[in-house]
Amino acid sequence: MQEPFSTPPEPESTGEWIPLVIGAGVILIILAGVFLLSRNRDKNVGPPPEAPYASNLQISDVKMSQAQNFVGAQVTYLEGNIANSGSRVVNGITVESVFRNSLGEVVGRESQPLMILEARPGYNDAVSLKQHPLQPNERQPFRLTFEHISADWNQGVPELRIVDVKFK
Repeated sequence: MQEPFSTPPEPESTGEWIPLVIGAGVILIILAGVFLLSRNRDKNVGPPPEAPYASNLQISDVKMSQAQNFVGAQVTYLEGNIANSGSRVVNGITVESVFRNSLGEVVGRESQPLMILEARPGYNDAVSLKQHPLQPNERQPFRLTFEHISADWNQGVPELRIVDVKFK
């Protein structure tokens, strides 16, 4: 005889685990994809290679100065000389500047075009190498301008690398 208020036993369900297995599989695939993408990205991190013609360009007599611009922000100028000992006319140079802290760690890395200083009445004007190309066996004064440098910078002259050279 059956009791009037009893509930029948529930049948065992084997379908409960299917969504969990599928979810775990999707999560594993996503994690594997993130891992593989981050591994490939790490290979490309780091400074760009030096330009092949860079061995023909010598930077010398580098001096730093600082001033405030018209809005009161600190601007750092790096001036020196660039010499072309090669046989080609250069109308563009990109320089990478690496700033370090007191522990020698990189706290800033900036690439920018090198500007030639052209004498004007009463001041020197920074002009593009497109306007004043660097001829073979020629030496010209240059300027790099930096507006945003890390406060952790050791105030030393940054490392300079020529990473791109354009020719006329």
